[in-house]
Amino acid sequence: MRRRTAAGRRRLPAAALAAACLLTGCAQSVDPIERLGKKAAQGVRSHSPTAPQPYRHWGLPSPLAAPPTPAARTRAPSTAGPGLPPVVDHITTSDKVVFLTYDDGAEKDPRFVDMVRELQLPVSLFLTGSVIGPGYGHFARLQSVGASVQNHTLDHPAMRGLSYAGQRAEICGQQDKLKSRFGVRPRLFRPPYGTYDTTTLRAAADCGVSAVVLWRAATTPEGISYARGDEHLCPGDIILVGPDESTGPTLRERTVRLLREAQEAGLTVGRLEDYL
Repeated sequence: MRRRTAAGRRRLPAAALAAACLLTGCAQSVDPIERLGKKAAQGVRSHSPTAPQPYRHWGLPSPLAAPPTPAARTRAPSTAGPGLPPVVDHITTSDKVVFLTYDDGAEKDPRFVDMVRELQLPVSLFLTGSVIGPGYGHFARLQSVGASVQNHTLDHPAMRGLSYAGQRAEICGQQDKLKSRFGVRPRLFRPPYGTYDTTTLRAAADCGVSAVVLWRAATTPEGISYARGDEHLCPGDIILVGPDESTGPTLRERTVRLLREAQEAGLTVGRLEDYL
């Protein structure tokens, strides 16, 4: 009667261990896999509250406010004549937003893609065909994280004074190229150097452009240049983040400078295409 089976003998140490744990309070799980899993989970819980937030990572003092839904009361811009697209340098709106636009496409910094994604920046890219090639992949990545692709001509000529055929070729040619590369036909057009004439507007209309976009503020190596007399951003301003300055701040630095300026003025970044 006092003989025990092998199974019974194996169970005794486990029973004894359980009894000891009740007295000493030792952990009930001795599975090393489970223990490692719990340790990893504790590590995530202990470190996630102190993980750097995207706005801090990019040098902003606080998160960007979410842009409002565009108000129905936003006034449609007036046109230069029947059948011609409007020319805008700002949006007439009471929404506390400004609009970030980028020209040419010479700078292809992959970290700028990270910035747009992490800060959820609704930026507009006005691309020149002869400048962006062969870097279409970079701009496709920007498009995939929310940037819009718009037209800035094939070869970046000053448009004013060119023939209708020449201007149409520059605008329609880039429309076709951007459609084939990015799958979307742009609605907005920015003439190089901001110069245009009535022929530009006719050619743009015939190429399917719904608005010609200029700007009210622009970045410079020294800071921000304003088209008005007042030296601050206002609701509805369209901002040009200028092309590469080899001796000046990087694209990311210029963007952060603008975002700080906007925050100081109580503004955030809206999507230009939602207002035009």
